[in-house]
Amino acid sequence: MDKNKYPRGWNQQRVQEVVDHIETRTEEEAIAEDEAAFEQGYTAMQVPRELVPIVRQLISLMDQRSDVAT
Repeated sequence: MDKNKYPRGWNQQRVQEVVDHIETRTEEEAIAEDEAAFEQGYTAMQVPRELVPIVRQLISLMDQRSDVAT
């Protein structure tokens, strides 16, 4: 039995699919994905581990507000 806790909609299979994708892509594909995310308004940054839960909450709140506005 899998004792990991996953976000809603995720499971061990989905996590493994993401890991497989990341491990098998070429450097050029990784760069293209990063550039595409940036063009869509996303960014990446280093966040101290202890702040990750707070950042996730903020993102969730933003998503909820966005859902209400549409």
